[in-house]
Amino acid sequence: MKRYARTLALLLLPAGSWAQTPLPQLAVRPISLPAELAYYDNQFSGLAIRQKALFLLSESRLQDKAEGKLYRIELADLERQLADTAYTLPYRKYPLVNLAVLQGKINAQNQEYEGLEALAFDGKQLYFSVETTTLSPNCYLLKGTLQDSAVVLDTGFLLALPKPTRPDGSHIYNAGFEAISKDRNTLLSFFEYNYFDSQNYAYQHTLSAAASPATALPLARLPFRITDITRTTGRHFTAINYFFKGEGEDTVYRTPATDPASTALIRTGAAYHNYCRLVAIRRRGRELSWQPIGELPGPYMGYNWEGLAAHKKGYFLINDKYTPQKPFTSTLVYIRKP
Repeated sequence: MKRYARTLALLLLPAGSWAQTPLPQLAVRPISLPAELAYYDNQFSGLAIRQKALFLLSESRLQDKAEGKLYRIELADLERQLADTAYTLPYRKYPLVNLAVLQGKINAQNQEYEGLEALAFDGKQLYFSVETTTLSPNCYLLKGTLQDSAVVLDTGFLLALPKPTRPDGSHIYNAGFEAISKDRNTLLSFFEYNYFDSQNYAYQHTLSAAASPATALPLARLPFRITDITRTTGRHFTAINYFFKGEGEDTVYRTPATDPASTALIRTGAAYHNYCRLVAIRRRGRELSWQPIGELPGPYMGYNWEGLAAHKKGYFLINDKYTPQKPFTSTLVYIRKP
């Protein structure tokens, strides 16, 4: 009843005032990864659950001589590790066959492949989003099949996702489609930046005809970044809403003085700091709305959180490689819903 009352109270708040309401702090439980998975240069970028297992997507930066790969950990083993921290997690690795072929096709279109950012399952089929350099007009969706020892990508499927731009046509720095999720018989793709004065939206593709033109679904204006999303129940989703305090071109993700509620979350005095919360995203018809759920404890704000997967009464959450201090490491945690 308390959780229901709090959710109702948030829904009744005027738009823009959520950030002024103290959010519950999410309880974090670290998970000890085997050395191969904890290696920082896996640069994990997405999580998904399928076949009673958690799948961990490496960014697969082929241009840096990295390997295209996907890891799998059984949920039963993760739950055992949460109960017994001395337990060593077994895992499997799936190479991403044909990824280099698709990278070549992307680069041949005068785009520049940067890596994989998200994954979503539709049965044994997987969809991946591809990030490209800032000046590349498109990101992409790839499709593959999960087999016994590898993921085989379809070299005939390469779907362009045009990046939203400013009114003058310029691109948002380092922004791609970092979050994808199945929604009934469709696939939703969320852009990382959703703070345009207008025209914030997600793309919807029908899975049976994924190569057909996308439908744009309006999304309520949301500050900072969306770095991953997971479906919870029905047409309800949860997303990572992350702010990096960087300088230079990263300042595009800062909120202006005209949005004091959001700015208060990321700035103390004149100094900016990293910030991370989870937000609930709900679909009603063709529109998407959001509300905050809870924020990470202070010691975990400095991780660059990139992957999210709902499980039971909480979520698995993983960073790419960046941690508050060196040495960098891949960090997987389980967080409980407030």
